[in-house]
Amino acid sequence: MLSGNGAIKHPYLMKKRLHLQFPWFPKKEQVPARKYFTRRGILRFLKRTGIGIISLILLFFILNWIFPLPDKVEYSTIITDDKGEVINAFLTNDQKWRMKTELEEISPLLQKTIVAKEDRHFYSHPGVNPFAVIRAFFSNIFHMRRMSGASTITMQVAKMLEPGKRNIWSKTREMFRALQLELKYSKKEILQLYLNLVPYGGNIEGVKAASLLYFKKNPDHLSLAEITALSIIPNKPGVMVPGRNNDFIVKERNRWLERFADRKVFSQKEIEDALAEPLTATRGTVPHYIPHLSYKLKKTGSDIIKTNIILNTQLKTEKLVEDYIRIQRLKNIRNAAVVIIDNKTHKVITYVGSSGFYDTTDGGQVNGAAAVRQPGSTLKPLLYGMCFDEGLLTPKTVMTDVAVNFDGYAPENYDDKFNGYVSVEYSLEHSLNIPAVKGLRFLGHEKMIQKLSNCNFRQVQKDRRKLGLSMILGGCGTTLEELTALFSSFANNGIYVKPTFIQTDTVQQEVIVISPAATFMINEILSKVNRPDFPVNWTATEKMPKIAWKTGTSYGRKDAWSIGYNKNYTVGVWCGNFSGAGSADLSGANTATPLLFKIFNTIDYDSDEEWFTQPQDCDIRQICSETGLLPSAHCSSITTDYFIPLISSTKTCENRQEIMISPDEKIAYCKSCAPASGYKKKWYKITEPDMQAWLEENRIAYEKIPQHNPECELIFKGAAPVITSPVNGTEYLINKRDPEPLQLTCKTANDVIKVYWYINNKFFKSCNAGEKQFFVPEEGPVKISCTDDKGRNRNIKILVKYVSL
Repeated sequence: MLSGNGAIKHPYLMKKRLHLQFPWFPKKEQVPARKYFTRRGILRFLKRTGIGIISLILLFFILNWIFPLPDKVEYSTIITDDKGEVINAFLTNDQKWRMKTELEEISPLLQKTIVAKEDRHFYSHPGVNPFAVIRAFFSNIFHMRRMSGASTITMQVAKMLEPGKRNIWSKTREMFRALQLELKYSKKEILQLYLNLVPYGGNIEGVKAASLLYFKKNPDHLSLAEITALSIIPNKPGVMVPGRNNDFIVKERNRWLERFADRKVFSQKEIEDALAEPLTATRGTVPHYIPHLSYKLKKTGSDIIKTNIILNTQLKTEKLVEDYIRIQRLKNIRNAAVVIIDNKTHKVITYVGSSGFYDTTDGGQVNGAAAVRQPGSTLKPLLYGMCFDEGLLTPKTVMTDVAVNFDGYAPENYDDKFNGYVSVEYSLEHSLNIPAVKGLRFLGHEKMIQKLSNCNFRQVQKDRRKLGLSMILGGCGTTLEELTALFSSFANNGIYVKPTFIQTDTVQQEVIVISPAATFMINEILSKVNRPDFPVNWTATEKMPKIAWKTGTSYGRKDAWSIGYNKNYTVGVWCGNFSGAGSADLSGANTATPLLFKIFNTIDYDSDEEWFTQPQDCDIRQICSETGLLPSAHCSSITTDYFIPLISSTKTCENRQEIMISPDEKIAYCKSCAPASGYKKKWYKITEPDMQAWLEENRIAYEKIPQHNPECELIFKGAAPVITSPVNGTEYLINKRDPEPLQLTCKTANDVIKVYWYINNKFFKSCNAGEKQFFVPEEGPVKISCTDDKGRNRNIKILVKYVSL
């Protein structure tokens, strides 16, 4: 049988050929070949093929479920500044620099170069390139050795995720893993994985780590020549070492650039520029800025932590702290910490944990910004602001700064002196302790604790059941981070916004700390320059921005604080020793404040920013300067004061009282004992018992009310003497060998001349009001009574124990 071109067509040969082409074709000669090209035969073929494909797909998914993709990669934690530049990084647990390259860092140039070199068909195959596999198979068989590979970028990622020996089984596993990768990730994410895992010799893995260590720049800033150089190093990472084999790297780089030119991957101009570019790469080190904050943020577990740190401001502040503490070391003051918050964005832009991270003389690696310390007097502005909002005080409310005793707690001022009558603004300017404790007693320390807890004062929240009146003088635990954040609320109309350390913190917690009116009053008081806590010998104020600030010094002079703010920034400064050692020269005014001023002069020099304006809910009224209350008809000294309408007290001044006295002004009468005639009336200033004692001790003359009529038969129920020593309900331990006497003191009304002391209901001694007496008590419960010359009495009880000391 001849075909059209003369070839012989034998039926047996035709069937043989069909069988070779279609293994399922029957070999029986009696079946005509044309039968299998019928519609039914084609459908049977398609059905069997479909079943085979579906079976393979099902098998893949079963294997995918049994053998999940090992795609969990540990990356080096990297810290970036506000511009995205790497400023710190940490090795992985296997001691590798393996930094994650973000998708936005994969520039089109980087993507184009890597794909052109490693896998030109990357975007068209499903993870395995079958044509490359066939080509590699025949090439290697023909040469009887490995001449070319068929690994795609996806297969290389699979190999780096699950390394193993190079054999047919590992290649099969790579293909399977490549299909898994393509199923789970997009092409750009697979390319990202490749760029993150590709080895560069030593302990460097990934383009980002290599870019930073060899070229000191991020991957998206690399040139074509630099990218090409990095793309060839993984081929021979042990030989191509930047800094040692640069000539060899340049030779290989240029060879690949010429290939790119032949393929017209890049323009001729781009190739020429890349060929002409020298290679100066050498192995560098990872930057280690903001070490304290970096270690703090590393605990979050993120691969890339984008901070709000402004590196230029950070480095300037670190230099100021280092230079300042170098001088302070002569005074045994070895460390400092600084936190700076941008008041408009509430971002922490500078964070200095110590004067030197690598300084071992005083634990430089301790994070002073996060360490819990005693805050000294730094909480007083918050206290007075809350008192303003409660209507308890106004800036010119007059308080008494004299010796007090609140159930055994007897606070003293910083200079161990008392000042008598003082206004609230004077108390805050001079950081007086007694008025602050009285203010907290008026307010209630529970309210103060709750407010601080709302502002994330963690140690205060933890110790809330232990805290009392002493917390306003530093008897609690706070950190520089917490205090700086609190003071930033004074620059934000009294609204606390939790500062953000990282750029991903977009949810901002807001807490109303005090009202805008109270905030304005506090700002006006704290911005005055003529204050005792102004640094001695500080003269560089000509161009210094206007700021408000508050200082604090902890007990034992172990902590010095100064926290200042204006509309732009809030700066918190702590100075002291991490060892806990105190220093006689350490104080908030003369140690921390000069550094605060230096920092403001650096970051906000000659600022023209306007100051805080008076809000609508703050007004001005006339008050009596002697009490700070609304003036009455008998008030002669009038001044003005800020107040909050409908909130501030509307009580009228009553510090003067009309008294009936004898014509010689030696005897005073009440309505019960006043004669029908022969007396006159006179206005007297009422002086509180505690002020009388202070005036007497300081020999300051004051107007005394004459002695009350001794023949008056009225029993006085109020204004009984107040026993200030001993303290009621207190247990006293007395040395058996050398017993020390206990002091008897009391406070009385200003019409009292004499008081009478009784011990266990037995008369002990009489003396003038305000005079101190001493006695040695018996062991056991002791009842002490004090009666004034008007018959008013007060009793207390104490417990005395004699011990061997």
